[in-house]
Amino acid sequence: MALDGAFLYSVKNEIRPLIGGRVEKIHQPSREEIIISIRTREGGKKLYISANAGSARVHITNKAVDNPQTPPMFCMLLRKHLGSGKLIDVRQDGLERILFLDFECVNELGDVVTVTLACEIMGRCSNLIIINNEGKVIDSIKRVDEEMSRERMVLPGMKYTLPPRDDRLNFLNAEPEEIAAAVHAADPKELSKALIRIFEGISPVLAREWTFFAGRGAHIDSDLITQDQLDRLLFIIKRTKEQLLSGECYYSVVIDKEGQLKDFSFIRLNQFGTLMLTKELPSASELLDHFYFERDRAARTKQRANDLFKLLMNLTDRTSRRISVQREELSACADKDRYKLCGDLISANMYKIQKGDSVLKCENFYEEDCPETEIKLDVRKSPSQNAQHYYSEYKKCVTAEEKLAVQISKGEEELQYLDSVFDSLTRATSENDIIQLRLELREQGYIRTAAGKAKPPKALPPLEYKSSDGYTILVGRNNIQNDQLSLKFAEKTDIWLHTQTITGSHVIIVTDGDTPPDKTIEEAAVIAAVNSRGKNSTLVPVDYCLARYVKKPSGAKPGKVIFTNYKTAFVKPDTELEQKLKV
Repeated sequence: MALDGAFLYSVKNEIRPLIGGRVEKIHQPSREEIIISIRTREGGKKLYISANAGSARVHITNKAVDNPQTPPMFCMLLRKHLGSGKLIDVRQDGLERILFLDFECVNELGDVVTVTLACEIMGRCSNLIIINNEGKVIDSIKRVDEEMSRERMVLPGMKYTLPPRDDRLNFLNAEPEEIAAAVHAADPKELSKALIRIFEGISPVLAREWTFFAGRGAHIDSDLITQDQLDRLLFIIKRTKEQLLSGECYYSVVIDKEGQLKDFSFIRLNQFGTLMLTKELPSASELLDHFYFERDRAARTKQRANDLFKLLMNLTDRTSRRISVQREELSACADKDRYKLCGDLISANMYKIQKGDSVLKCENFYEEDCPETEIKLDVRKSPSQNAQHYYSEYKKCVTAEEKLAVQISKGEEELQYLDSVFDSLTRATSENDIIQLRLELREQGYIRTAAGKAKPPKALPPLEYKSSDGYTILVGRNNIQNDQLSLKFAEKTDIWLHTQTITGSHVIIVTDGDTPPDKTIEEAAVIAAVNSRGKNSTLVPVDYCLARYVKKPSGAKPGKVIFTNYKTAFVKPDTELEQKLKV
């Protein structure tokens, strides 16, 4: 966890300009998340606080988060005690991972009191605690009773106490002599681990970076450190201190070769070499916003739409098995001509068949040289009945072939449709997107219509982008919106794009009758590739044509269209470019 006390120090300095602002709104998007909107003279800002074990943090946010229709009890309690309160101070005890937000509020009796929010960013022990002006706990987002912790309970009415802490150095005010003595006396011997025990508020990634600089990339033991290495260690610690105090930090995230976010820091990281990529962001809050939002987006969507994922997987599995059985039945119909041949040969050789015969041996006059063939007979049936039996089997196969071909075609179309819904679900970024997909599946009969449900929210507009040449590019969020975008909104001269043989969103370049340059078409193709199942591929084919050539087959499912007069562009999905062009 890189959100250490030192990084929290940077966050605190970014929050301090909100001092003097008043609480405007309070929301609780989930069980362990709080968003406090604060209005200042410079405008409104949203303060995000999370006590989630895997993503605990506090910072200013610009992200739009869906809120439940009914606020939870803790949210109502916060509104009661902090409503219209004024932020008067932001405090941090040394470099501990606790941020105290002091609010000046008016209680029920009309008295002005100070209410403090203690934002404890401590992994699985993270918490958000409301403290009154007497230092007692009003309540917390996570209550801690005696069974959970005997050392420190957090319950309403109890005196607030700080978490237990070790006696460690604060590198912002520690003297070089103190640091050197602590390093020589450190245990364990590995320097990066020793630094974590020596200093408060530093993460493993920061300790490793200091060690990497001190040893020029070589391993260092604290008891074998040379004077040159110690001098370099003291230098990098001093430089980090100056960066932190001046606010001139290098906020960056570490990204692996697969594009996954791995870590972040407020100083430039060199320890990973060429194994990782880094991306710089302008502030600590924007870094935390970007890192956790991107990292948790898929998990958050999966959690909210878990039942839809299960439904689509079951429907896909069931449809695939049905198609497999139908294909086996269809392959069995390949012998239909043999049945007709047997019927014809029996009819032509009835005079040879004696009562009780089980086999007819006769010449096959349908083939050259008239080879002898054997036909099985049912001893219980007459020659005429045996012939009729084979003719009946032939007719069954012919009928089955016709119907099975139609059923298999419909099943394959259904699989494509379910695949497109699944793709849209994996790219859903909001509760509204998921609700619209539920409505689509309900309209198609995959989900039962629930009686007495509230009116669903209005669908969000298509995703909007602006090309480098200034052309508007629109992207459908789901199949229904794809149809509306391609068949109703798009003008005949607009350009329509879609990934070739890959499920994805419909993309429209709004041309206003002009001919857009090749660069705009290429950028729109990249956007189409990113908003498709092929977003992780190295090269994606994207078909494009004028919107006038896009039609919908009669009776086709949402999102299914046919098009002609098209060209194909091969592009590499570029998420950074897609985000840069997004409005």
